[in-house]
Amino acid sequence: MRTALEIVFWVCAGLIVWTQLGYAAALAALALVFARVPKPGVRSAGAPGAAGPAPVLSLIVAAHDEESVIAEKVGNSLSLDYPRDRLELIVACDGCTDATAARARAAGADLVLELPRGGKIRAQDAAVDRSRGEIVAFSDANAMWQADAASALAGAFSDPRVGYACGQVRFVQAAAGAGASNQEGVYWRYELAVRGLESRLGSITAGNGAIYATRRDTYMVVDPIMGHDLSLPFNMVKRGLRAVYVPGARASEKMVPSLGGEFARKRRMMSHTWPILLRGGMLSPRGYTPGYALMIFSHRLLRYCTPGLHALALAANVALLAIGAGPLYLVTLALQIALLVAAVLAGPLPARPLLLARYYVLSTASPAAGLWDWLGHGTAASWDAAEGTR
Repeated sequence: MRTALEIVFWVCAGLIVWTQLGYAAALAALALVFARVPKPGVRSAGAPGAAGPAPVLSLIVAAHDEESVIAEKVGNSLSLDYPRDRLELIVACDGCTDATAARARAAGADLVLELPRGGKIRAQDAAVDRSRGEIVAFSDANAMWQADAASALAGAFSDPRVGYACGQVRFVQAAAGAGASNQEGVYWRYELAVRGLESRLGSITAGNGAIYATRRDTYMVVDPIMGHDLSLPFNMVKRGLRAVYVPGARASEKMVPSLGGEFARKRRMMSHTWPILLRGGMLSPRGYTPGYALMIFSHRLLRYCTPGLHALALAANVALLAIGAGPLYLVTLALQIALLVAAVLAGPLPARPLLLARYYVLSTASPAAGLWDWLGHGTAASWDAAEGTR
């Protein structure tokens, strides 16, 4: 009995440490070994040395009731350092009930589509059908691109092996003061570092909605509840293409101010993630190299299973103490309880270490909450913007 409980505890603890820290350390070590291999997909389109003119790029912004930010987004897009005659800006209005479409036209968008509410993915599909670009790029209405972002992103496709590229999004605090408790920026910087290592060694396992692109002829129509962020990278790999991270393609957007709001956002995202994981083909190794299969296992499957691993580790720890296991398990239980207590204390005492503990607990719980939502009532294809991000 004790041996079985110890196996459960240490396997769960080991898998948690691996997915949160060990995986990144292993990637960093491998990157050092292959340090002389040139990084792919970093040449800007139209830059000196690039072959031929910049490709025609269609930048697609799917928007639902974004009248407060759409004019700024259109202005930001049209000011990009990309040949204007080779840049097409399409705003796809997903069942908008406000002045989004009118303001997008007034701001100078090349094409504004007024569509029935079908969700972000279907709005993007409609825009791709109407686009003329060789490259189709996507962004959110509240994500502002730096001037050279489009050139850097399009430059990734100078490598014919690349089918998908995502850029670097930086989250900025939407508000100051006690309400701005979200620690997403800390996690995201770590995630971007891991993504860079994955891209260096093979392909990334996920993208982001603020700044990414595909070739038009490799664009995939996916289930509307299965977002592009997670669906496109692994499917490109299955097609024999690469999905890369281009840190030189930079964008910024406001983060959710509060930890509670961030938990709600991640919970909603995870309700879209589980269908991809369990019936969208991500777990099928067909088309993966062994290395990429290990990436999917380490960075995706284990990360999403972390709440279950934590629960099993805690239960096994308590059971070990109940049967008189040694003092080591008293220490491990104390550490787990300390994490939970710190997360609770972050409410009345918003100190940075306590807020980080609370962020970890809530972000770890979000996959379980998202799974509960998906199994309980399914996942809607459409959603509203998170509060405080506009």
